[in-house]
Amino acid sequence: MSGTTRPRPRLAAAAAATAVAAALALSGCSSSGSSGSGDGQIGFVTAKGTNLSTAAAGHRQDAPDISGGTLEGTPVKLSDYRGKVVVLNVWGSWCGPCRAEADDLQRTWEKYKDQGVQFLGINTRDPEIKNAVRFEQEKGVTYPSLYDPAGTQLLKFPKGSLNLQTLPTTLVVDRDGKLAARAVGGQTDDALESILQPVLAEQKQ
Repeated sequence: MSGTTRPRPRLAAAAAATAVAAALALSGCSSSGSSGSGDGQIGFVTAKGTNLSTAAAGHRQDAPDISGGTLEGTPVKLSDYRGKVVVLNVWGSWCGPCRAEADDLQRTWEKYKDQGVQFLGINTRDPEIKNAVRFEQEKGVTYPSLYDPAGTQLLKFPKGSLNLQTLPTTLVVDRDGKLAARAVGGQTDDALESILQPVLAEQKQ
């Protein structure tokens, strides 16, 4: 019997997940933040004095087809909603600004859900799913959230589109599955509508 040992796939996968989680743990929860580097590469233009960015039609990058299970265990992927305008909200139950904006997100969801709009949360850095479920119950959130504790789905986004150093962050994906707008930090329903309405008004390409 040889003294060498073979790599164990499960251990390697666990180590990779731990590395991702550690990288994300270095980022902080904040109610504000910079627009991030590389915005020009993805077409985002940030309005002066705000944390709201938009990309004009024809200058947008594809959103990654993130997928996984929701907090309720239902399989979901972004492409399921192709043809709708999708609002992606990245949040954690431990994040104060995430709690502060939850009511505004829910109100906006209720207002637009019958107008071809789908909200999808991405819960991250919550090692225990029960904390995220409790958050939604307490805040009355009714739209689904993908459970992504290690942030593996978040790392699929194009460089510059999603600043992992600032949560919450909200992205608007147009009907063609392209990144159209971004709001960094906690938002009010008025701010959310200001980036959602123009995308909703566009005709499908």
